[in-house]
Amino acid sequence: MAGTGVFTEVINGAVLKYSSEGDWKKFSSKNAFQVVNPANRKICYKVQALSKEKEDDTSKSSQKGRVESPLWKRAQLQKVQTTLQANKAPIAELVKEIAKPSNGAARELAGTGVFSEIYNGHVYKYYSQGEWKNSSSGKSVDIVNPTTRKNQYKVQACTQDEVNEVLESAKSAQKVWAKTPLWKRAEMLHKVAAILKENKDPIAECLVKEVAKPAKDAVTEVVRSGDLLSYTAEEGVRVLAEGTFLTSDSFPGNERSKYCMVSKIPLGVVLAIPPFNYPVNLAVSKMGPALIAGNALVLKPPTQGAIAALHMVHCFHLAGFPKGLISCITGKGSEIGDFLTTHPAVNCISFTGGDTGIEISKKAGMIPLQMELGGKDACIVLEDADLDLVASNIVKGGFSYSGQRCTAVKVVLVMESVADALVKKVNAMVSKLKVGNPEDDCDITPVVSETSANFIEELTMDAKQKGATLCQEYKREGNLIWPLLLDNVKPDMRIAWEEPFGPVLPVIRIKSAEEGIRHCNGSIYGLQGCVFTRDINKAILISDAMETGTVQINSAPARGPDHFPFQGLRDSGIGSQGITNTISMMTKNKSIVVNLPAPSYTMG
Repeated sequence: MAGTGVFTEVINGAVLKYSSEGDWKKFSSKNAFQVVNPANRKICYKVQALSKEKEDDTSKSSQKGRVESPLWKRAQLQKVQTTLQANKAPIAELVKEIAKPSNGAARELAGTGVFSEIYNGHVYKYYSQGEWKNSSSGKSVDIVNPTTRKNQYKVQACTQDEVNEVLESAKSAQKVWAKTPLWKRAEMLHKVAAILKENKDPIAECLVKEVAKPAKDAVTEVVRSGDLLSYTAEEGVRVLAEGTFLTSDSFPGNERSKYCMVSKIPLGVVLAIPPFNYPVNLAVSKMGPALIAGNALVLKPPTQGAIAALHMVHCFHLAGFPKGLISCITGKGSEIGDFLTTHPAVNCISFTGGDTGIEISKKAGMIPLQMELGGKDACIVLEDADLDLVASNIVKGGFSYSGQRCTAVKVVLVMESVADALVKKVNAMVSKLKVGNPEDDCDITPVVSETSANFIEELTMDAKQKGATLCQEYKREGNLIWPLLLDNVKPDMRIAWEEPFGPVLPVIRIKSAEEGIRHCNGSIYGLQGCVFTRDINKAILISDAMETGTVQINSAPARGPDHFPFQGLRDSGIGSQGITNTISMMTKNKSIVVNLPAPSYTMG
């Protein structure tokens, strides 16, 4: 109801307050405007009547606070839209003061409401040529709920002929889209960002049921994806609007007789393949840059996470992108995977996942590749580190989303002199983690599949048999594995090197920082790492020596914020991500040279 719940502080008895300096206030004046409902001609509300002096003071105070706010905060107009959407019912009630009807809507569920056209009642459709379609194969692929271990959804098993159709329409649509003004492309991305946030609940519901993502984290992923698209729109306008102008006389032996104008042009058709753990966010991190740069986009979502991705793609459809420009093809990797990644119509591949990316890179041919393939992120802890800070970061970095993150802490390399104290602190925090179902917003939820759970158990039992100390009892129910810290892990144990992608974290005790660096650099991976120390000189020296794409000082590894560069070395990937880097990667330079009949020098 209006003036209740989250809105209780805006009303003082019968009079609505005014807002100033971030607070709701009552003006000392007894004057108030009366708001009359035109339908029944009765007074329904009273509003504070401010003096001219009070209005001026309030305006000046507000402007000062705005100037002193961080830039990102000033730009967060989308947050206002999200808040309005979340509170539409009481706001809708207020429109009775101008006699407008209230059309309140209940929370939508996946595949219903605005998403009803993506579902045929049994199987979710695929997206091609601006339409939601059933595959001619008549087959489908089951999606298993990691929590219940029962079939939750079905998606279309698309054929190679349907892949051909998608790519042909993408090629045609891209030629038109490349001629769309840059501001218009940005406008479209802003629009889809707003639609995505408006529909965060049904998309988050899919993430909970498909990949067992905790409910709050699922909503956060969708909202973050909207923010990413909005930032991409703004960054794209800046990056792509700028070109390079060169004159020939800057190179020895040349007069000023040639002008070279360099601009960025789209690659053509981009194939985006996101992973199960962030099927929405890591999809839009590829889609947004591809589209702002003038490319067409074909999305092949992971099987686990496909339904959330399909709902996300429908938000692009609702935003009104041209037919054929965006497609989403589902099916078995064994039937259409290689066919997609080696298709001659694909001009660029952006992939996030595991070892499959290595096989893709071997077969893809002469096209740009962006690959993020996992990591064994090491956490080096020196004697002078703040152990409370270290422990909280280890627990957050190692166990959030059950450790199913490429940037999770995967191995702790701690100096022997502080190892006992650190392990004790981490164990205390681990004991407080809530274990259970994602719907209950637990810290530890089931891992994505039985295959994954079996692999995690295999690594754990190998370490146990070789002498590692299990700081907690190993416990597993189905795909749900309780958080476990493995102390006294040795280099001959598989978990010292392999990526479990689960809530099991090894601790290796080291005698020197150099030993920790050697272990870090001995891995086949090189995604991220972190070092904890109060000595900034040591922190810089160790960070320089760690052969990883990113090193975090006094914080756990992390992919965000999404505009930061994100890259890996060795088997962790190819190329660099982050919004600006991805836009650049999905374009190429084109030069136009003007040849003058005689040298010409610009004069003041």
